[in-house]
Amino acid sequence: MVRQLGVTGVSMGGLMSGGLETWTDDILRQHMDRFAEAGLRLRNVMFNPSGKVRYGEPGRDEDIETVTNAIRIAGRQGLPVMEYNFYAHRITEGYSVVPGRGGSGLMEFNNERIKDLPPFREHEGNDHHAGYGPRSLDEMWDNVTYYLKAVVPVAEEAGVRLALHPNDPPAPVSRGSGQIMSTLAGWKRLVDIVPSPHNGITFDCGVTRELGEDPVDVCRYFGARDQINHVHFRNVVSRVPNLDYTEVWIDEGQVDMFAVMSELVRQKYPRLIYPEHPPKNDADTQDRSDGVSSSNYTGFAYTVGYARAMMQAALATQTAATN
Repeated sequence: MVRQLGVTGVSMGGLMSGGLETWTDDILRQHMDRFAEAGLRLRNVMFNPSGKVRYGEPGRDEDIETVTNAIRIAGRQGLPVMEYNFYAHRITEGYSVVPGRGGSGLMEFNNERIKDLPPFREHEGNDHHAGYGPRSLDEMWDNVTYYLKAVVPVAEEAGVRLALHPNDPPAPVSRGSGQIMSTLAGWKRLVDIVPSPHNGITFDCGVTRELGEDPVDVCRYFGARDQINHVHFRNVVSRVPNLDYTEVWIDEGQVDMFAVMSELVRQKYPRLIYPEHPPKNDADTQDRSDGVSSSNYTGFAYTVGYARAMMQAALATQTAATN
């Protein structure tokens, strides 16, 4: 279904239910071959470093070794990018679905919903945050520095680029813990810890606008350093930077999507552009007579088509300007 939309590359979350410790050369190759049979290339896999790594707990060295082993496997099999998060906690409690145009479903974040929630205590939490109490911003910086100094040299040797996704939502404090990637200053600090094209970010133009920053300027900053290793292409309306925004249809927000795409084209950015977080419309939420289960496919198809049109227009504009 995605190949029908003109998609050629795939970004996956997880890859295998058992996590990075299940990775082998054969298993990764099987996944890559499966996509190749459909005319697709697996070009990015997202993972989450363990709580021990993110929170600086005993046993993190063993878990970092699991990550470096997966990076070496990725390098041997030709997987070019591995994307990851480094949340202390993702404050999804602040999300709510709100009506968009025509009654479509949009995701809204408002910090007022979560600002009075207490910090997690030790042995309390949800999903992969369970068991860890709050960490200060300095502690989180210490932990990610320790991690990067261990994994980036391996990524360089393996020829695999690492892409850290910004905090989204970008509230600076999440259930008592500091969020290192909730500001542009944090993004810049992150890539300077181990200066290398293999220590990069996922440039998300939507999150950039959530922070109140100019997506084109930010794209230019990291592109000049060759540290954009993955791109999320989406639009938002931001009311209060970091604290109050709505993820909207890709053609109606505050991000100049054509300007962002034109900057990526100017840079000759060669990796994936992922049009993510499509809104839901009625075709995605109503039961269908053909028995196909509900999904966000039609919203995704619209978003992909818009992104492809932006790319084609930006490429044509660049060609015209150079002739």
